[in-house]
Amino acid sequence: MSLAADTRDAVRSHPFVYEGLRAGILNYSAAARFLDIGETEAVAAALRRYAEELPERDSDERELRVTMHSGVGPAEDSDEPLLVVGETALAADDGDATAVVATGDVGPDFLRTVLGQCAAAGISVEAAAVGPDALVVVVGRRDGPDAVRLIERSEA
Repeated sequence: MSLAADTRDAVRSHPFVYEGLRAGILNYSAAARFLDIGETEAVAAALRRYAEELPERDSDERELRVTMHSGVGPAEDSDEPLLVVGETALAADDGDATAVVATGDVGPDFLRTVLGQCAAAGISVEAAAVGPDALVVVVGRRDGPDAVRLIERSEA
């Protein structure tokens, strides 16, 4: 493989490097040292070329409606689960978690952004899912209000 191909593979193995390239905020030499796949200056040059080809980050405003549901936990017989993964259904019954539901302009990229921001804010996510028009993030009861604020100001 060429150095350019090796660089692209290494970037794809580290999504934060990819996002830094897309945002135009990455120090190419530092990233080349981090990736450690060849001579620093050559890898930095490959990173510069790769960054020029990447799509810019979308910074448009989102149309979202964000709601919070307390008392979320496993529900065996709920008619209205907030989230279903495999055999596990979570609903607002009598649990000890909070679900934050965003409807509107959501999608997998937005979920990735929200999960990253939750991690950076120290909010532990217990479960999360996204569909065509809804995103659900389940957090601890006390983290619910912070998660709502985070999602309301998130961009993807």
